[in-house]
Amino acid sequence: MSEIEQLGPWFHNLHLPNGEQTAPDHRLGDFPRFKWQDLEPHIPADLTGWEVLDIGCNAGFYSIELAKRGANVLGIDVDPHYLRQAEWAAKQFGLEDKIELKQMQVYDVARLDRQFDLIWYMGVLYHLRYPLLSLDILAQKCRKQMVFQTLSMPGDEVADTPDDFEINDRKRMLESEWPKMAFIEKRMAGDPTNWWAPNRACIEAMMRSCGFRVKERPGHELYILEVDESLKQQQQWNESEYLSATGQDWQKAVDRKVADKNPYMVSQNGKK
Repeated sequence: MSEIEQLGPWFHNLHLPNGEQTAPDHRLGDFPRFKWQDLEPHIPADLTGWEVLDIGCNAGFYSIELAKRGANVLGIDVDPHYLRQAEWAAKQFGLEDKIELKQMQVYDVARLDRQFDLIWYMGVLYHLRYPLLSLDILAQKCRKQMVFQTLSMPGDEVADTPDDFEINDRKRMLESEWPKMAFIEKRMAGDPTNWWAPNRACIEAMMRSCGFRVKERPGHELYILEVDESLKQQQQWNESEYLSATGQDWQKAVDRKVADKNPYMVSQNGKK
């Protein structure tokens, strides 16, 4: 039995230096190579000195491609089976010194004392119970760009998000261009971890709320995002909630929130 067979089954079809492939009969085709072909022209050819985080790295296809361009890559995954594949594959390409692998959840990134120039976040968000928390965490760790993909609802309509609207003006939320995310209670394609399907408007709105601006959309469900410092300053999420959810001290942040509550309540009640 070959090493490829011993390490199987494979979800990434890697084209190895010796000409072999790890999953030549993949049910999705040459996966994820066909996605990479859409993204490749939009990624800098020289990533020397870039620190990259590959979330849900699987067998390391993207980690390898980014390391080939000179990046130092941290690939994380929850499944030790995939991490063993990625470790073996990195050695086949002579990139083991450029690729670090760890068994981690995306939420564990909050506790990493490091920043990343590029975060690779593909095919993960819709498997999470707490998707927006993951984006908030990554926004705190990203210096330059994020490449993102997720399962999404049909439809491409996007409208400007209102700055405010009345509490009884809810019919507008039924409009096709309103940011919304469908919840999958049971299974989709037999997978019990398929939880969410946002529409395009929701994806872009969530990104803005976390401090990312859409730079390009190179293919179906593919987004290249840039950190936007002005958006970061306008973030709407609750800082104390974020700190609590990531196991950090949140008391001072909630004190600031409570201090701001009275002026808000006064304006809502029309009092001076």
